[in-house]
Amino acid sequence: MVDASIPSAVAPHPSVSRPIHSTAPPPRLLHSLGHENKSVLSLMADADHIYTGGQCQDIGVWDKHTFTLETSLRGHTGSILALELAEEKGWLFSASGDSTVRVWSIVTFQPVYILNPYLETGAGDLFSLAWNPVTQVIYIGCQNTSLQWQGFCKFQLGRFTHEQIGSGTSTPSRKVHKFFDSYPQYTHRPADLQANNISLPPSLSQDTFRGTNSLLNIPATNVIDSAHFGYVYCMTLIPSTREGTGGNAQKQAHNYHLVTGSGDETVKLWHCDPSGLSMIHSFDCQHGAVLSLAASGETIYAGCQDGHVKVLDVETRTLVRSIIVQENVDVLSLSIMQSDLYTCSANGRIHRWSSSFDCTASWQAHDGIVLSSVVSCSPDRKSSCFITGANDGFVKVWAAVPKSEDNLSQLHEVSPLMSDSETAQGDTMTYALSKFVSIPSVSSDPSHREDCRQAAIWLKKCLNQLGAESTLLPTYEAGSPLVLGTFHGTQGKHPKPRILFYGHYDVISAPPEGWASDPFIVSGHNGYLYGRGVTDDKGPIMAVACAAAELLQNRALGVDLVFLIEGEEETGSAGFVDAIKEHKHLIGNIDAILLSNSTWISDYPPCITYGLRGVVHSTVEIASGAPELHSGVEGGAAPEPMFDMIRLLATLMSDEGKVTIPDFYNCVRAQTEAEEQLYNVLSKVTQKPGSVLSSRWSEPSLTVHNIDVSGPGNSTVIPGKVTAKVSLRIVPDQELEIIAQSLLDHLRGSFDKFRSPNQLSVSIDHTADWWLGNLDGPWFKALETAVRDEWNVEPLLIREGGSIPSIPYLEKEFGCPALHLPLGQSTDQAHLPNERISLNNLYRGKAVIKRFLSIATNVYAPAE
Repeated sequence: MVDASIPSAVAPHPSVSRPIHSTAPPPRLLHSLGHENKSVLSLMADADHIYTGGQCQDIGVWDKHTFTLETSLRGHTGSILALELAEEKGWLFSASGDSTVRVWSIVTFQPVYILNPYLETGAGDLFSLAWNPVTQVIYIGCQNTSLQWQGFCKFQLGRFTHEQIGSGTSTPSRKVHKFFDSYPQYTHRPADLQANNISLPPSLSQDTFRGTNSLLNIPATNVIDSAHFGYVYCMTLIPSTREGTGGNAQKQAHNYHLVTGSGDETVKLWHCDPSGLSMIHSFDCQHGAVLSLAASGETIYAGCQDGHVKVLDVETRTLVRSIIVQENVDVLSLSIMQSDLYTCSANGRIHRWSSSFDCTASWQAHDGIVLSSVVSCSPDRKSSCFITGANDGFVKVWAAVPKSEDNLSQLHEVSPLMSDSETAQGDTMTYALSKFVSIPSVSSDPSHREDCRQAAIWLKKCLNQLGAESTLLPTYEAGSPLVLGTFHGTQGKHPKPRILFYGHYDVISAPPEGWASDPFIVSGHNGYLYGRGVTDDKGPIMAVACAAAELLQNRALGVDLVFLIEGEEETGSAGFVDAIKEHKHLIGNIDAILLSNSTWISDYPPCITYGLRGVVHSTVEIASGAPELHSGVEGGAAPEPMFDMIRLLATLMSDEGKVTIPDFYNCVRAQTEAEEQLYNVLSKVTQKPGSVLSSRWSEPSLTVHNIDVSGPGNSTVIPGKVTAKVSLRIVPDQELEIIAQSLLDHLRGSFDKFRSPNQLSVSIDHTADWWLGNLDGPWFKALETAVRDEWNVEPLLIREGGSIPSIPYLEKEFGCPALHLPLGQSTDQAHLPNERISLNNLYRGKAVIKRFLSIATNVYAPAE
């Protein structure tokens, strides 16, 4: 949101811009990275990674696709003050408070060079870096006010090696300091030498340098002392389009000028050539230290200590305009994205300025000082993203264009069939998921009934835009509709297999207590998306939908994928069975059923679920038929329903913890040797005994969930009615109807023996059968192969102790096998505060689905 507290400017001076009110929203926050209490002092990014430097001395390397920490570059002993890329060489430069510059390979993430500045008086902290790709030179801005540089082209390194290692001497242009200077040295690894086409002097063999890093010492010839009369805080490069120095009329468009900013309140322009630097012009900013620089074409932007940004024209060497961002608030970082200037201030705010210097947005980006920013391409190189870092410890990644003010029922330009703006908004899957989650489709709360309907409408439109034919199917009066959508595959020589994907768009409630962010606004942090429903079950739905859409777009979808998404799974799937029977002709024949509605057993490796327990939910009520009584008056005289309830529930379990319902265990399938071996494998992964896993998954159980009483419930009242909720979990090969009836018979028979004047009422509220997949079937083998090929590891085969009523029903109704592919991890917090899903799991889950659908096309051919 634009900060309404920013005053409007009244007839500002033509050369001064101030923030004004704007209706344009800020960029959409795509993701945040990092941890609290670790300041982010420097940033750099390429197409695949984000590099972060801070006080912790390590450089974080974050995967830009999954936003997870891939590795850390260690070696510096001081804060990382500046980062710079030389992408054509595959290098990352880092400058530190330890007064060294290190060069890292961004392919292997191994150190390549250690660069020591010239230390006649001590360079101090190294504040800034700039890489010239034309001259292959790195420029360094130092605390001791000097500018230093080192070249890395073949000629520069080759000459440096022969003259200063081969002879052991050099002839610096000034006196060598007896304490701080050492003659320039090289300690190259053979691979580094070969990569740079450098030959060693005859007196030195490659074995001399084996196993060590290349150490470079900047010579005195590559130093300008007192380049400024203050710390050289910042620098950047601009294309050189003016005439060269010394009367040379040849245009220098193939080279760059170096621009430096300093605590002496000046910005200096330098001509670059392989032999060194020569100053062209000095701009006097007169508004405090120059802390940040950015350039676009012939225009330089200088962020100053007092909240001003000076706009400087290189061609005319004049001050064009002063932008007053916020008075007396340091402007510590500047970035240019598209045609907009972004100013980052010490109070955590970021302002966006148009090319005509109008403030188009202002927002509180961080809860601390914004110290760094960078603009980078998106992972597919089709768009840009804006990345900021602050002393609150977080790096934030912002979309390239303002967040759309669209209605929740629209996806606008995020279809995979459209390419102009999809990456600016984030990829299709995560953007659509953020819209899906923003609809609070809580099926258990009547106040969200309309939200559930809107979620169904949104999903239908989303599937349409992704390429499916979709519609809504009614369930019962005032019930949430089913969403039916079909991605039609390409017809081959055999009839297409038809796969039904089952899911649910409803979620459980999400009280704000315990959440670190709004549960209905997706937030990304350190590779995870947080929000209610991201793992159960909106995230998996979007992953499967986008997988089908991508195959369809590439004409590679060889199956019909039928989406059947309900809106009351979390509350017992009311009306689901009747709706399926009524509209079965619209669904059509089905060859296999797929769902993704649970999590792995751990965070890794991936799993396939092949079994679920069934459930019988019941309500037990004992009532006296009289109103509540006072225990001080009637206690001991009245037969209390609570005592009867305690005695009755006690008849359900033995002292050994076994269910005492007659014949309850008679049909329980014995554990096979193969299952026992599987539990032993899983025990090593979970660090839990196999017997515990077996009891959760393949053994039946009984639970008393709660006991409720009528009346006020205080300690002096005898309740007139007591109600208990009891459930049974059943397993193969127990018969659901027989177990449910046995529970009723046991409770009624036991209560009759009490000869109590109180009344018993028992009901079966909800049932779901157990499910066990066919591990030897062709569909399961296809899914197993898809998971193995994508993750390059054998998936774990697991069962679940919970129940999904729709799965055994759909198997029986359509006469085909079901498959259960969980996408989430065990730590995803489904049904709990801070529910999340890993971006890596989401992306690779989508890839698994694509593989599975492709395999299903090739290996399964129904009889003609």
